[in-house]
Amino acid sequence: MKDILAAIQSPDSTPADFANLPLPESYRAITVHKDETEMFAGLETRDKDPRKSLHLDEVPLPELGPGEALVAVMASSVNYNSVWTSIFEPLSTFGFLERYGRTNDLAKRHDLPYHIIGSDLAGVVLRTGPGVNAWRPGDEVVAHCLSVELESSDGHNDTMLDPEQRIWGFETNFGGLAEIALVKSNQLMPKPDHLSWEEAAAPGLVNSTAYRQLVSRNGAAMKQGDNVLIWGASGGLGSYATQFALAGGAHPICVVSSPQKAEICRSMGAESIIDRNAEGYRFWKDEQTQDPREWKRFGKRIRELTGGEDIDIVFEHPGRETFGASVFVTRKGGTITTCASTSGYMHEYDNRYLWMSLKRIIGSHFANYREAWEANRLIAKGKIHPTLSKVYALEETGQAAHDVHRNAHQGKVGVLCLAPEEGLGVRDQEMRARHLDAINRFRNV
Repeated sequence: MKDILAAIQSPDSTPADFANLPLPESYRAITVHKDETEMFAGLETRDKDPRKSLHLDEVPLPELGPGEALVAVMASSVNYNSVWTSIFEPLSTFGFLERYGRTNDLAKRHDLPYHIIGSDLAGVVLRTGPGVNAWRPGDEVVAHCLSVELESSDGHNDTMLDPEQRIWGFETNFGGLAEIALVKSNQLMPKPDHLSWEEAAAPGLVNSTAYRQLVSRNGAAMKQGDNVLIWGASGGLGSYATQFALAGGAHPICVVSSPQKAEICRSMGAESIIDRNAEGYRFWKDEQTQDPREWKRFGKRIRELTGGEDIDIVFEHPGRETFGASVFVTRKGGTITTCASTSGYMHEYDNRYLWMSLKRIIGSHFANYREAWEANRLIAKGKIHPTLSKVYALEETGQAAHDVHRNAHQGKVGVLCLAPEEGLGVRDQEMRARHLDAINRFRNV
């Protein structure tokens, strides 16, 4: 690994140098263990501790197959799917690996007694398998997390509809929280030159997810002038949705839970902000009963911020806690897009406000390659910026996941894998200087 890191850090390394580097037999990776899936049995979700289930192991290098690439991972990041994997909720990911392993002989590699997790990376291509022509050793890349087989016609209008669509590092093995990762070549995209490794690794999953959900025709197809309600507007997903709304000429109404988070939204350029804790919104009277009076109070507050207009698009991801309110406040003919349910999967809403007002609910899950490419292109052009707030060493990933689990973070949390320190990998210092305040926005709060 020392030779690989030296080659990456040398300005004189050539593609041939990388192609001739000997690959290690093993590497360090963050894993969960199959024989520990019941370790949190009987505990409440909030009491399950990723620091106990995430391990830093030395693992063997996987076989490289056709259409694949081995990437030296300089940095990665923690997403909520890493937290779900670490606490074995809503179910153990080893079921995903077992099912994938039954699909073909090459996929059997993924069905192991350990799961290498992580769905983001920034790094350098080390090897490519047969049939890979667009990438070569030495290319600096980021990876999106859509893994597809595309042997069915279903996925050829939108690869997210492929029956064999999986999220890399969550539903597959050999993820990005490691020194080396195995990806399909059609997961790779160019690393933005003005960003460090850890900054470049941070946007991938959440930026692409927000792009599809809000901007793409497969999502809400946001347009100029739309009023967009964004839950958790300073968080990992919401911070990108807020940037897309502002960059696209829409009007974000940012819902946050503290003055500090409200200030982050203001620093991005948002002006319409609702601190739901300060204003005391309680959408549920008890575990079984929602409070429509609170929906109406919330809708009134929104109209105060929009000049009397209702919401065109709701950017939903909290789920059960907020979904009834989201459906209610959306204007007639408006759209609710949902990509997650962090407060609970069993949503409840008053369907009269949906069907009689011709509203639409759109399910949105990650992004296809084109959407991910466009989202990354906007990062590379300096139109959208990383929301990295804190960076951990690879051996501290358990603590990083614990912080995300407890919501004790802003934006995204990064992890250094092979990179020995922060700030490395910047190739365009001039462009970086122009955007430095925006790049560091989440670090300065």
